[in-house]
Amino acid sequence: MTKTKRVRKAVFPVAGLGTRFLPATKAVPKEMLTVVDRPVIQHVVNEAQAAGVEHFVFVTGRGKAVIEDHFDHQFELEATLSSKKKTRELEELLAELPEAGRTSFTRQQAPRGLGHAVWCARDVIGDEPFALLLPDMLHHGSTPCLAEMIEAYGQTGGGNLVAVSPVPEDQTHQYGIVGVEDAKAKVSRITSMVEKPPKGTAPSNLHITGRYVLEPDIFPLLAKQEAGAGGEIQLTDAMITLSRDEAHPFYAVRFDGTIYDCGSKIGFLTANVAYGLERADLAPQLRAALKDLL
Repeated sequence: MTKTKRVRKAVFPVAGLGTRFLPATKAVPKEMLTVVDRPVIQHVVNEAQAAGVEHFVFVTGRGKAVIEDHFDHQFELEATLSSKKKTRELEELLAELPEAGRTSFTRQQAPRGLGHAVWCARDVIGDEPFALLLPDMLHHGSTPCLAEMIEAYGQTGGGNLVAVSPVPEDQTHQYGIVGVEDAKAKVSRITSMVEKPPKGTAPSNLHITGRYVLEPDIFPLLAKQEAGAGGEIQLTDAMITLSRDEAHPFYAVRFDGTIYDCGSKIGFLTANVAYGLERADLAPQLRAALKDLL
């Protein structure tokens, strides 16, 4: 029996323009907007680190160089913190920094959709299974979402995994939805996938939440995938094609935590409040401030 390869690498598609946050994102990438005191992308990378990911692959575009700088040493800052004996701040800064040689940056030179962004990472990923994390979606739970998925990957013996979470039935037409063998199970075989099904036609109320573990077999399909909705290369279309081959099963991993869509203003604001309320150094003052506002 062939041994299942470990999930060592993760892809982060960060080339989007962030038009919903203009003018803030005119000069600052949307992934660098902060939830409390960390950029959104740092929270997502931390999730991958907690799951044991060793190599972080960022698919970037023009104007995103600051993301690369963020995941590098800033010697002047580190020297200043050291000279001022701000040991805690320096240790915290260094603890979240990937080791040398553990990050890769590749360009998506045109806005052609998520599927195209994933395809741009093909040479860095090579012939390995990989995680894909959408940086807009913060998954917040007692156990990191990707850690649960990689554990499930070991249980299923490989295949492709998609994180899912329930939404109200009247909202299923807004999401990518999966049908599963057992909608109540933590891990269940996927029987169907559909992107934004018309109202009343969804196979379940489980929506795709922006976390994936995928086999490298997706890359040849993305290479020849025709443009779908919005004139873009849709990842879901390639996953549907791959799922038709019994040799490449898909599984849903149910995430029972809270998901904050930081690509929307309300989701971003809510995430800041929720994460702030979990901080012992901020929660009392934040609660008082919110009480005064409301």
